[in-house]
Amino acid sequence: MFTEWFEPVLLVVVGFLSGAINAVAGGGSLLVFPALLATGMSPLVANVTNAVAQGPGFVGAAISQRSDLNGARRRVWLTSAAAVVGSALGCALLMVLPSEVFDAVVPALVGLSAVLMAFQNTIRGWLGTPAQDAPDRTVLLTVGIFLASVYGGYFGGARSVILIAILVLAATDTMRRLNALKSWLGMIGSAVTLVVYALIAPVDWIAVLMLVPTTVLGGYAGGKVAQKLPANLLRYLVVVIAAAVAVYLVLD
Repeated sequence: MFTEWFEPVLLVVVGFLSGAINAVAGGGSLLVFPALLATGMSPLVANVTNAVAQGPGFVGAAISQRSDLNGARRRVWLTSAAAVVGSALGCALLMVLPSEVFDAVVPALVGLSAVLMAFQNTIRGWLGTPAQDAPDRTVLLTVGIFLASVYGGYFGGARSVILIAILVLAATDTMRRLNALKSWLGMIGSAVTLVVYALIAPVDWIAVLMLVPTTVLGGYAGGKVAQKLPANLLRYLVVVIAAAVAVYLVLD
């Protein structure tokens, strides 16, 4: 009786929190992944279900920010192509490689997500940012987005964090416009993974139906209060949870 109501309530609550945290700080998918594991799903099923459920959240963000992509056609086309190819390759690797490989790799990927979220500003400082009027670092930009998209197609946790870090390092533009491109690339990558996973992956569609509306509502609510909430506090909360999940997966 307990599990009959606990699991739906857990997914509804976590979906809302995930959407809100994505709107404020990013990395909300790392909350959904352990919640899906808690319902008894295998890491592989939890991963593909999480990826499909998170996809619609990128659509609203990309549409609302589309005007900020004007004037950067070459950058948008190059990075979009890299995102499509990289996401498809990541999906192919997930489907082709044995599940034992995913079970072994996913703790490291979750841990990497936690590290990148915790130290993203420090890493940017080490690598340096382009001068204000400098051209884009096109090779670094394209290759970086491709690799981030491979990661996103294989394991989508904190993909947005990785995308924005690469854009800040390799492209010269305002943060607002780079964030719009991040949302666009996230939408493209999610579209690719959604199509592939819907056709051939073991998606738990009941969980998706519970997560999608609450994630969208959480994103709307988070967007409304994003200016007032301490984004760093939320980001580090996600970091702690992701690190705990990585440790749990290693010991399990």
